[in-house]
Amino acid sequence: MRHLSFIFNFEMTMKKFLKHTILFALFFLIFYIGMVFVWGVVMPPRFRPNLTYPLGAHGFMHTRIQEVKNTKNVDILFLGSSHAYRGFDTRIFEEKGLSSFNLGSSAQSPIESQILLKRYLSKINPKLVVWEVFPATIEGDGVESALDLIANDKIDYLSFGMAWELKNISLYNNLLFGFFREILGMDRDFEEPKSDGTNTYISGGYVERSLEYWHVKSMPAKRLTINPKQLEALEKAIELIKSQGRDIVLVQAPTTATQYGSILNNTMFDSLMSRQGYYKNYNQILALNDSLHFYDSHHLNQAGVEIFDTKFIEDLKTNNWLK
Repeated sequence: MRHLSFIFNFEMTMKKFLKHTILFALFFLIFYIGMVFVWGVVMPPRFRPNLTYPLGAHGFMHTRIQEVKNTKNVDILFLGSSHAYRGFDTRIFEEKGLSSFNLGSSAQSPIESQILLKRYLSKINPKLVVWEVFPATIEGDGVESALDLIANDKIDYLSFGMAWELKNISLYNNLLFGFFREILGMDRDFEEPKSDGTNTYISGGYVERSLEYWHVKSMPAKRLTINPKQLEALEKAIELIKSQGRDIVLVQAPTTATQYGSILNNTMFDSLMSRQGYYKNYNQILALNDSLHFYDSHHLNQAGVEIFDTKFIEDLKTNNWLK
């Protein structure tokens, strides 16, 4: 009897313990969610490093997302990092009779590109997708771009899936904060300035920078490493594009010869991208000048953009990419 009584008491104790644990977890979760929102509203940015919420902070992503909602039936959709939205000038393509929209964003990795495609590919209905593949975005974790996407686009099940995939506390905080801001309509009337004095948003998603020149300096050598999650997202996104009967071209936009030459295994990256589909590396095609055609070690200035886009349009027509 004592043995049975002991078992009974132990079971009752464990049930109480589990009940209290669950109640505490629920209380803590509610308290944490509430504190994230209050902390984000009340505290200055310097006191909340894990809650940045970059609404309209850089790259004009908010303006780009508002414009893409009213865009459809274009010839070309551009995807990729800042090399996309600073490298493909939609005005140059328009002059050649090609309609386009640039859905690039700062540090955009394949994980974020895949989400943007799921949200907007069918609506934009492009004939051709041009995806700028900067090696750093395929070896990185994608957190910077994810934060940009959470703050400047809608919060949906894809946002929660992205946060779960990346497993980053800053993403969790920003997602909760953005979710409540969206519910309360706090950003409904937000309008992003179209210029910050140096960068100007151009209709169609391009960002023009005031003409500057890079002062050449040496860079340390490094080897590229591939993030398996990013490669998987790239492959799935390409499958999505092809499943809708659309053509795709992967492009590595030109960087300075100094930057490109500092990478010890460029051929590995080229081989990997070539296996994904049609791929062009313009570092091996264009002979640009580091100090004349770039404003930093890896971004074209406007003079470089005009050379790059002219050559790309020529290749587009020669290779019949836009059927």
